[in-house]
Amino acid sequence: MPYYSSKFHGHNVTSQRSTTFLILSLLLLCISAFLFYRSFQGNRCIHSNPRSVKVVWEHSTGGAGSHVVSNRHKVMGFVGIQTGFGSVRRRESLRKTWFPSDHQGLQRLEEATGLAFRFVIGRTSDKAKMAALKKEVAEYDDFILLDIQEEYSKLPYKTLAFFKAAYSLFDAEFYVKADDDIYLRPDRLSLLLAKERSHSQTYIGCMKKGPVFTDPKLKWFEPLSYLLGKEYFLHAYGPIYALSTDVVSSLVALRNDSFRMFSNEDVTIGAWMLAMNVNHENNHELCAPECTATSIAVWDIPKCSGLCSPEKKMLELHQKESCWKSPTLESDDD
Repeated sequence: MPYYSSKFHGHNVTSQRSTTFLILSLLLLCISAFLFYRSFQGNRCIHSNPRSVKVVWEHSTGGAGSHVVSNRHKVMGFVGIQTGFGSVRRRESLRKTWFPSDHQGLQRLEEATGLAFRFVIGRTSDKAKMAALKKEVAEYDDFILLDIQEEYSKLPYKTLAFFKAAYSLFDAEFYVKADDDIYLRPDRLSLLLAKERSHSQTYIGCMKKGPVFTDPKLKWFEPLSYLLGKEYFLHAYGPIYALSTDVVSSLVALRNDSFRMFSNEDVTIGAWMLAMNVNHENNHELCAPECTATSIAVWDIPKCSGLCSPEKKMLELHQKESCWKSPTLESDDD
């Protein structure tokens, strides 16, 4: 009896060891698979709530903005930094200066200013460029991707698509269009947008007038000049301007193919504003040629429609304490 008992006990120990080894092997396999999955997913694990989003543009209907999501993200202002496929170095410079380079930085900036920021870009048929953009989106997660062809001649269409997409995603008091070649003080922009206004339909920008270019050889040539006369109406410079939510909601309500599109994006927006009962709010701190105690947006006006050599100039400006370290002061410019 003891013999059989001993033999049975020995068999049980061997069985337990085999079972234990099998369980440990399975655990190691699961852990290895999990770690491999995390490394393969890359930034997807870091960005549990992705910020980048793709929005479809529909030419004949209300378009991207007509499909307003029910749980729009609430902010005081949404700022779309218009960028392109040839602006990789510009975005690099921006992320080294005033535009946060990580998910947490964007969140902190939003909490501090009430402003949400994203790069805005269309699409291209160049597969290599689209692949590079996909990698950048995965790394930084700070884009709105518009399903519209990205090219200079289509800027008015892209701008309309941007405002409609922004309205569909964000519940904001103001929607700001900005270019990727300006040096911006988000804190001061926040202060400007937070001002009390008696007019709910507001168009804020550095306003201008000027001659209509009728020479096809010139960069700013306007094919529809016969509709405009000799001088442009009052409108904001293109590098940065803001529209209040009531203005953008009116744009959202209209069919995409009902808009008159001029050659230049800033003129196009200005023409739409003439058709609405908007208040033109002129603020020259949005087109400051150098950093001051009250400047909001700095660019090389009138030499360039933005900063000249922005990749380099952006970094140079950020080295100046007058650009990034000076206190936030209210401007007297109305």
